[in-house]
Order: sequence, then C-alpha cells, then structure tokens
Amino acid sequence: MKYILAIISLGLFVTSCEKPQNPFSVQKQNIGLLTDSTQVKDLEMIFVNDSVVKFIGGDEFTGDINTIDIYEKGGKKLLELTPSQALDSTAVIENVRIMDARYKTDKNISLLSTFKDITDNYTISSIDNLINSVVISVNEINASFTIDKKELPANARFDMELNIEETQIPDDAKIKYFMLNWH
Repeated sequence: MKYILAIISLGLFVTSCEKPQNPFSVQKQNIGLLTDSTQVKDLEMIFVNDSVVKFIGGDEFTGDINTIDIYEKGGKKLLELTPSQALDSTAVIENVRIMDARYKTDKNISLLSTFKDITDNYTISSIDNLINSVVISVNEINASFTIDKKELPANARFDMELNIEETQIPDDAKIKYFMLNWH
C-alpha cells in the first residue's frame, strides 16, 4: 500500500511541475499567453502586470484602425496589437508588432537578429519590395520581418519593380520590424 501511495504521489508531483509559459516566447500561434484566438476583452487578464492602452478616437481620422499598445509598468513598449474589428471587445487579435528585443522565437530570432539569422533558421516564403523597405515573410511561424532598404545595395534600393532575391539582401541586414500575422 505504501508503494502505491508513493507512486501516486510521485505522479501527481511530476504532473504539477509543468514549466510556466515564457512571456517572451514567440511561436506560430502565440506570444507568451497571447494566442491567435485571444479576444480584446481578455487582454487585461493576460497582461495583468503590464499596461494595456487602447486608442479610442473619433472617426474623423482613425478610420477602422484601432491599435492596442502593451507597456511594461516601467513604461517600455512591448507590443502593438491590431484586433480584427475596431471597438469590438470580442474581436480577436489579428496582427502583433513586436517592439521589445526580449521576444524571441524558439530559434532565438528577435529584433536584434539579422537577415542571416532568419535564413539560417527558417525558409523564406516571400520577399515583398516596398517603397522604403523589404518585407520577408516566414509562413512557418506566421511572421514577417521588415528590413529598411538602406541596408540593401544601392542597385536594389530604388527600383520598386525589382523582384528582390535573398542573395541581394546582405547577411548583416538588421530587422527593423518583427510582426506576427494571425488572420
């Protein structure tokens, strides 16, 4: 009987020792406790130790854009969230812009990473040529990384029609923006 109780106790102990979720972990469908199905109304509960700032403006200039900023209590901006519907507490988070370098993928990609770090760890799904930047999409983790065109060679900076290839982006090109796109 003692052995059975010991085994049951050990089993309960092992199952109760789950690792807590790293709040800075970036994965395909979540960032810390924030998931692709999180509703706006749940943000205060998820970011209980942080400040959730919702911009609510009149419709004179804002249109449908309704970003929600997450700040640490000390004032450092962590995330910029875009819900699927403006001013709807049941809307899910559609896009997350990562503003703090502590947020990392399981392969250690963060705002401090370079283009080489991305290509060494993920398969590039597409590269979009914009006016002042290129956007590298990685479908594997629902992420996009923006690199300023100032990081590119001169012949790739000004031609908007140019199909930019991986080989045209220097290995040491720095990430300007890191976003997760969920919907």
